[in-house]
Amino acid sequence: MTLFNYLHYLALAFILLLFILGIVASLHQKKRNIRLGMLFSVTVISIFLAIFSVIIIDKYTKHVGLYQVKNKRLLSIEKIVYTGIVKNEGDFTIGKVIFEIKLVNKGHATGNVKGSNFYRPSGLLDFMPNGDRDKAKAKPQTVIKKFVVAKNLKPGTSKSFRVYFNYPGYFRSVSDFTKISGH
Repeated sequence: MTLFNYLHYLALAFILLLFILGIVASLHQKKRNIRLGMLFSVTVISIFLAIFSVIIIDKYTKHVGLYQVKNKRLLSIEKIVYTGIVKNEGDFTIGKVIFEIKLVNKGHATGNVKGSNFYRPSGLLDFMPNGDRDKAKAKPQTVIKKFVVAKNLKPGTSKSFRVYFNYPGYFRSVSDFTKISGH
């Protein structure tokens, strides 16, 4: 769950006020059909406003920077290590800093795309129990990993991180894309 700041509380208080006004207005209706419809509408709209306001306020108040990102492949244990520094560049505490790594195998990122990268022949035998063995041979060409690299990061502070994960041995000429986000 995200850490709330005063802007979250202001937005939620405003939405609660609108919700109460909507409830009062709907209870003043004489017809039961209209009253129930208004109660349902006010409730649904208030829930959506609350959810979207939290997301939008998080997006515009929690800024995190990513610095000195390096990666190293450890061939002896078939892992890849990413190191770097994350810094809270906003004015509010960030509950969780998530580091996302996307590894893309050859062809997909370099433009060298062949039909064999996407097409896997199938046939009538895929419906038989032996067809499952062929599906086990299919290897993903994109790997996405997410890691929580910092918790409760105060404004202006930074923290170094190191993450490990298994490197797909069949990847060749890999492109990597990194992204950081704060929640």
